[in-house]
Amino acid sequence: MSAAPKIAIRDLRLEYVDEERGQRHVAVDALSLDVAEKEFLAVVGPSGCGKSTLISAIAGFLKPRAGTLEMDGRPIGKPGADRGVVFQEYALLPWKRVIDNVALGLKFKGMAKAERHAIARRFLEITGLAAAAEKFPHELSGGMKQRAAVARTLANAPEIMLMDEPFAAVDAQTRLTLQEELVRIWETSRVTVLFVTHSVEEAVFLADRVVVLTPGPGRVKASVPIPIARSRRSWATLNADPEFGALRDRVLTLVRGGDA
Repeated sequence: MSAAPKIAIRDLRLEYVDEERGQRHVAVDALSLDVAEKEFLAVVGPSGCGKSTLISAIAGFLKPRAGTLEMDGRPIGKPGADRGVVFQEYALLPWKRVIDNVALGLKFKGMAKAERHAIARRFLEITGLAAAAEKFPHELSGGMKQRAAVARTLANAPEIMLMDEPFAAVDAQTRLTLQEELVRIWETSRVTVLFVTHSVEEAVFLADRVVVLTPGPGRVKASVPIPIARSRRSWATLNADPEFGALRDRVLTLVRGGDA
């Protein structure tokens, strides 16, 4: 008997109001999806398919109009510390040192300074930012800021990390480095990850499984397992790898409207 999913989504319908036109827009409709415990799941699809809206609903920022959205068998009704979100924007407080930014959620929980700083330093070590602990955000590169955002999320010990285009704002070379870093960080933490991206190549590089959504309103078109061993997840290894290339091309064909 298979284990119950960490996240269970059934016939989900998500809507939001277009403020400019004063119209209600259906972003996701009749979407059903399971996310397993400790799975790294990437979601891709054409623009407007509801990827980011789905992240918002799982985070508890948006209530479903229909269907069910559950975590560990319980309905998701509001934001919670069990779900950490990493956005495209770094959202670091510019007047706080890196270590205090990473420890911020722990401070809100009432944890003593020495304890929360010890936890923050551990995750700064994991994310390769130990030397930047006393710096301020303006002293960091874009890639370092995004790693600090990941460290802050992990420091709060979420059961699920929701990542919405987290590397879209950095340059291409930094993005490749961050992808490799995220693979390493995930292998250390083994938190469940739901990762939304426009980049098919990024999704295939990172994920255990890639889900492709249809054009909006989004629903699941296909689910593609990525059987590439974690030990091979580096760009030096996969750049010219035929298995990686075939999986990337298969997912890209699905996103573009074909069958694969």
